[in-house]
Amino acid sequence: MKIAVPAVDREPTAMIDARFGRAPWFLVYDTETQAWEAVANTSNLQTAQGAGIQSAETIARRGVAVVLAPHCGPKAFRVLQAAGVTVHLGVSGTVNDALTAYQAGQLPPAVAADVEGHW
Repeated sequence: MKIAVPAVDREPTAMIDARFGRAPWFLVYDTETQAWEAVANTSNLQTAQGAGIQSAETIARRGVAVVLAPHCGPKAFRVLQAAGVTVHLGVSGTVNDALTAYQAGQLPPAVAADVEGHW
């Protein structure tokens, strides 16, 4: 299973980025291989609209099953849900912190987006 986390840098020790759609990186952890993949999201940093949707599509195309993020807007949330990706919100700290909290069962799945679009 693949787990994605928006991050400010390309290492698992990096801080989580608060804005899913405009995070410069997504770190994808594969639970089967225990390997990390850094996915650049720089094309969405300056996008006027649709950054969340494009980021969600990027994540879905990579076969990600779970997203761990501090926040997620309604459009990105809908795209992730439609792709069968489970979203867990409210994470903080480093990417490693989020993964540890998820693996410990401390992050319930979200039922809806938690922010308005364009925040």
